[in-house]
Amino acid sequence: MVDPIAATSLLGHRPFFSSYNWLSTTQSMNRKDAISPSVRRWHVKKPIRSLTKAQAAELTREAHSYREEEQIPRGFRPGIDYGIDSRPGLWPPENKADNPALKNPLLRQEMMGCGWLGAIFEWEGVLVEDSPDLEKQAWLTLAQEEGKSPPPAFMLRRIEGMKNEQAIAEVLCWSRDPGVLKRMGSRKEEIHRALQGGMYRFRSGSQAFLNVLVHHKVPIALVSTRPRKSLERAIAVIGIEGVFSVIVTAEDVYRGKPDPEMFMYAAQILQFIPERCIVFGNSNQTVEAAHDARMKCVAVASKHPMYELGAADLVVRHLDELTVVDLKNLADIEAMEPELEVEMEAAAEDDRPPPTSVGVYDGFW
Repeated sequence: MVDPIAATSLLGHRPFFSSYNWLSTTQSMNRKDAISPSVRRWHVKKPIRSLTKAQAAELTREAHSYREEEQIPRGFRPGIDYGIDSRPGLWPPENKADNPALKNPLLRQEMMGCGWLGAIFEWEGVLVEDSPDLEKQAWLTLAQEEGKSPPPAFMLRRIEGMKNEQAIAEVLCWSRDPGVLKRMGSRKEEIHRALQGGMYRFRSGSQAFLNVLVHHKVPIALVSTRPRKSLERAIAVIGIEGVFSVIVTAEDVYRGKPDPEMFMYAAQILQFIPERCIVFGNSNQTVEAAHDARMKCVAVASKHPMYELGAADLVVRHLDELTVVDLKNLADIEAMEPELEVEMEAAAEDDRPPPTSVGVYDGFW
């Protein structure tokens, strides 16, 4: 006769107890050589826990060896050129600004200052003053011209940061014809420019912060869902031509926020991996898009209170509150260590007391 406890340890689950097996088990437990409850629990659970621990340890070794041998950053997309070689041994990436061929040590040290991080700025509400009422009024005017129902307030909040064509087709649902979408998007921008009047001014502290970045030779990119002509005209009016190494506009991407496409494209042109880039925005949509792109985000509380932007890595009221040291700390990825969550779970499982295994006779009641 097979002992039910031995059958439990062999099969890995509770055996079916018939009335004959129940009686036999009861008689065997009355003998002096009956197995104690602690020994029974050890026989039942120890092989299963040992197997689980062995599998967890194997998974941990595989994950650790992958991080050490391959050394490819998390979130790395093979189809995008980040300006680094994807071969093993080049992660974290080498300092892009360092040039060992330079004989002047002072010049080499100056170039190594901030050359390994990139800054990606939004335009309205971050560098220049923004009026959300103008954007709302432009959409209401366009709806009146097209004979559409005025979009409600929650819908206008939802389309913040989107491309005009994306908002019209996916949220407002006014049309899906490409020609109509292009015409409506262009008309909406014309209405916004007329309402805005072509007047731009820096937000407090923005110009001083840009001067600091330019002084420290930090590569700067500008992203916006406005048309390129409108953005270039605004940059000329405010007098900061030549500051931005990269300008990404509505013509360069298919989708706006919260899709991270704009920020990924800017990083690709800057030839930086996403972890080396810092995004400056003023909304939770920007924070979401930046984090989806594996970038750090600094939120500027221009149209939202600071407590609503808590998901950002840093929250400031004005950009001049930041220093270059803050940016270096955000972009510092040399201290990244492999995550050993599987190993931690296995260790936590070892600390738990072994559960008891109780046999129940189904036909008793």
